[in-house]
Amino acid sequence: MTSPLSILWNPGETLPLGPLNLRYYSLLWVLGLGAAYYVVYWLYRRQRIPQDKFDPLFIYCFLGILVGARLGHCLLYEPGYFLHHITEMILPIRQDAMGGWHFTGYAGLASHGGTLGLMIALWLYCRKTGVGIRTVLDNIAIATPITACCIRLGNLMNSEIVGKYTGTDWGFVFAQLTDPVTGLPETLPRHPGQLYEAVAYLVFFVVGLWLYRKWPHKVGTGFYFGWCLTSIFTFRLFVEMFKEVQEPWELQMQQMIGLNQGQLLSIPFILIGLASLWISTRTNHNHNHNH
Repeated sequence: MTSPLSILWNPGETLPLGPLNLRYYSLLWVLGLGAAYYVVYWLYRRQRIPQDKFDPLFIYCFLGILVGARLGHCLLYEPGYFLHHITEMILPIRQDAMGGWHFTGYAGLASHGGTLGLMIALWLYCRKTGVGIRTVLDNIAIATPITACCIRLGNLMNSEIVGKYTGTDWGFVFAQLTDPVTGLPETLPRHPGQLYEAVAYLVFFVVGLWLYRKWPHKVGTGFYFGWCLTSIFTFRLFVEMFKEVQEPWELQMQQMIGLNQGQLLSIPFILIGLASLWISTRTNHNHNHNH
């Protein structure tokens, strides 16, 4: 019996559309990338960057995020397993105890790895097209929070990356999770950490657009790149306090240094963001988008 102050969360993982069953997580990933694609397309047109330089950008971003996020999860959160199962790191399959292979999708994507993968992909894109790296980073940064928002909503629909128990009557009761003692569906409310992040990232997206309308000349200085990294990962540093650790060994890590893996990995990105904001204040941008 759940409290009237709590929300029983049990949406199922798929959206039935006639003969198709679409996974909410996959659908929200596609929506997030599609929204970012449209925003960056709009920005390129406003800045009169040629269409032929925009066309390859999506492929670079998609592959950079996917490869980076996958390798980030495998190497940062489960290295002991995946370093002995390289095939499963690369392909969306898993081997069972009988030696058979099953398609699983990429069950395990890390946002820190996705961010790093995106940066590397954008560097390669800039080398190929000649568009200035800070111009590209700023434009992508304006769009990135809306994608992050959709991904966290996908996590919410999957009842994964959940928050800690609230210790009160309010919160989300994730019915798809089971109590480790009884084996029955959970009945205690948790913090909806995924929703906290989704709402924050939506706010950062709206603020970023507002800043761009106010200061479009700052594109190319690194200002929006700095704003994106600093806002997202500072919030990530904070919201992790309300979330369960993703791997058991992080509990020992918290006892030793007071931070979990997500918080520790956020610090370098915050520092990069702050450095980019500082550099942007000392940069005069002359609307030349090419090096």
